[in-house]
Amino acid sequence: MLLIRRIANLFRRAKLQSDIEAELRAHIELRADDNLAAGMTPEEAHRDARVRFGNLPLQAERTTAVELNQVVESLWRDVYYAVRQLRRSPGFVVTAVTTLALAVAANVVVFSVLNSLVLNSVIPGDPGRLFNVVQGPHGYDNQSYPDYLDYRNQNTSFSGLAAYRVGQVGLNAGAAAYKCWNYEVSGNYFDLLGIKPALGRLIHATDEHGPDSAPYIVLSDAFWRSRFNADPRIVGTTVRLNQHPFTIVGVAPASFHGTDVFLWPDFWMPMVNERQVEGYDFLSKRFNHGIWIIGLIKPGITSQAVTADLNVVAARLARQYPTTDDGMKARLIKPGLMGDQVGDAARAFVSAIMILALLVLVAACANLAAIFAARAADRFRELAIRLAIGSSRWHVLRQLLTEAVLVSLLGGFLGTLLATALLQFLSRWQPFADFPIHVTVIPGARVYFIAALLSLASGALPGLVPARQLWRTDLVQAMKNMAASAGGRRRLGLRDVLLGLQIALCALLLTSSLVALRGMQRSLHAPLGFDPHNTVLATTDMHMANYSDDASVDVQKRILNQAAAIPGLIAAGTISEAPLGTGGSTTPVYPPGTVDFRPSNSAFGAKFFSISPGYLRAARTGLRAGRDITWHDDKRAPGVALVNEIFARQLFGTPLAVGRRFLMADKSSLEVVGIVEDGKYDSLTEQPQAAMFLPVAQLPDSDTTLVVLSNLPGPETAATLSDMLGKLDPNLPFTIEGWPQAMALALFPARAATVALGVMGLLAAMLAVTGVFGMAAYSVSKRKKEFGIRVALGTRPLQLIGTALARPVVLLVIGSAAGLSMGLLASRLLGQIVYHATPRDPLVWSGVILCMALLGILATWIPATRALSVDPVKLLKDDA
Repeated sequence: MLLIRRIANLFRRAKLQSDIEAELRAHIELRADDNLAAGMTPEEAHRDARVRFGNLPLQAERTTAVELNQVVESLWRDVYYAVRQLRRSPGFVVTAVTTLALAVAANVVVFSVLNSLVLNSVIPGDPGRLFNVVQGPHGYDNQSYPDYLDYRNQNTSFSGLAAYRVGQVGLNAGAAAYKCWNYEVSGNYFDLLGIKPALGRLIHATDEHGPDSAPYIVLSDAFWRSRFNADPRIVGTTVRLNQHPFTIVGVAPASFHGTDVFLWPDFWMPMVNERQVEGYDFLSKRFNHGIWIIGLIKPGITSQAVTADLNVVAARLARQYPTTDDGMKARLIKPGLMGDQVGDAARAFVSAIMILALLVLVAACANLAAIFAARAADRFRELAIRLAIGSSRWHVLRQLLTEAVLVSLLGGFLGTLLATALLQFLSRWQPFADFPIHVTVIPGARVYFIAALLSLASGALPGLVPARQLWRTDLVQAMKNMAASAGGRRRLGLRDVLLGLQIALCALLLTSSLVALRGMQRSLHAPLGFDPHNTVLATTDMHMANYSDDASVDVQKRILNQAAAIPGLIAAGTISEAPLGTGGSTTPVYPPGTVDFRPSNSAFGAKFFSISPGYLRAARTGLRAGRDITWHDDKRAPGVALVNEIFARQLFGTPLAVGRRFLMADKSSLEVVGIVEDGKYDSLTEQPQAAMFLPVAQLPDSDTTLVVLSNLPGPETAATLSDMLGKLDPNLPFTIEGWPQAMALALFPARAATVALGVMGLLAAMLAVTGVFGMAAYSVSKRKKEFGIRVALGTRPLQLIGTALARPVVLLVIGSAAGLSMGLLASRLLGQIVYHATPRDPLVWSGVILCMALLGILATWIPATRALSVDPVKLLKDDA
């Protein structure tokens, strides 16, 4: 306790010196009183007292320095002794430091991701006042451009509102052509966010003077460096976007990558020029919801007041535009994670992984506690001697705790280094070559503080476990090289509990890993509504070569005619966007006889795709009833559609809906000519949803994906396609890849979950192996003499192994059963991480049991061989 007070004095030196001065004054007064009693005058008495004690401030400073020097010296002695003790036990140090480093590294990595994606904002300035304005229903995150203008002009709560959307265009610079991702932004976008240019200037509201009035772009720093060699003379030059001239006016700062965490655009362009580039005008269409709104709230206004203000505007718009804005509401969400669907999934995934990482840390702490307890048990004789010759229990405990702190600091330092290397790799990793998705995770001061805290807590708390043993130590028994009589069984019981907890957590994390693997396997073999195997996709946007939507139909016919000559071709067709790609479009569907086409009167929203003849066969999508579309289904023919079975059941109450009709939002009537099988369209985890497939000749779309099914290997088909399409139009870029590879974005969550849970399971397995091995080895080493006697008395090898390893094996069985049970209870948590989590899967059960059995064999093999190798003659000679 004295040392604790002295350590506290290190941080309050001024007060300590003041207290010492007060104490010295008290002594001077006492000396003066003695002098008065001896017959001195008051002046002589005080003068003599001051002379005897000397300069008061100087004496106080010297006393303070002595006090603090004693603290430093005492700490240094403890550290020096701890280092000497640890050097004598390299195996203990390596095991403890490795255990702690792996657990800390896992937690630092996961917390860094959580900090970057959830806790921090990617947008500079005041992130607490920045919000996305989305629609009222959960998951409806986008707005129309006319609604954005009304919100911007009629609200009273925002300093400003800006609009943006993500798009893809073809950029030609000289002889080079690139397929690029861009942000279309409103003119006030950069000014609202407070972004300053690194070179040239940015886009401003004064650039906008109506549609197609601002042919300017701002390059991102990465695109400027990779495509233009960081040439400062690039400002003022002209490039072509989808064959239209645009002037480069500036370069954004390297620290700014847009308003989303994952999506890094190549450049920004004014939204008012979207019709010029894309050939479609959504600026005047109130029903077209495809942009994001971001706003900066005025200081001092709460988010509740802002929401109420926006909903006043929304109610006004609903009355003014009932056919498009009926029932319209607004709410606020934090920007950066692309709204509810992506944001909620990302937060749930990272939070769940954080919980599992903390379980790994708990398992590591249990492992360390067991190691420290075993080490203290081995040192009981030494500790008892130190207590017997006068050391206080506090002093001995302080030295044990110093060892634990040194181990925790070393393990935390190595774990942080490992985590930093992993995070650097993660930040450089671009999971999809064709998508501008980056996972940038830079650990900041908050992360390093958490790492230090976790390290100290994870090392120091297990280091306190021997305190209980130390306080109950019987000095006489310890001096006789025996365990403390009052606490032996309990001490062993504590290690049993710690090991059992560690094994249970390992079984839980192994269960999670196998659930993820099974979910991944099911996701690859789940009914998708199409078969991606042996199929190659060639994707493009006809606008990149300045083709209109109507003109794209003839180009698609030319492509299909040329594809017919591909060797080994089975079928080929086109679709506006392949299912499980970047997401399709949804439109409201109305039952026959509808006269009020407000959104609230729609039957449901359905996914819709434009397809050519041959697509169903190329995609191997089953036609359940009716006929396929043909090239005769053009704009001169009556409108027709293929719908999936869910569509037919939801609208008509029966899958036998061939010949039935339904209405679209533009009041056009379509006849159902065929029923196709249900499928997955946006994600693997989506609920079944309605979808329809319309003839491309009736609904032209510049977005085109050629689907080719061939008997040839995928690389050969891709090479043939590349040569064929390159000759079709050099200005029309295609992305050619196998359909399974094109599904990488949809499969990414399942794959990420599998990898993350696999790593957690591997770490937990390593901890379990070291824990079981440590206990088994400790048990064998402490009972060698007993085993020698048993061997001498004729004990069989299997009986000897059973005696030596019974306790670790029993704990392994009990802990594994507890971990499996916790896995069943954690199914809801696992459901946030993996696709259709099913811990009750018999394969998961059997896999966990087999893994734990293998871990047990691996951990007990060496201790078992040591037990069998006991030589009773040698032991008895040594004992004699």
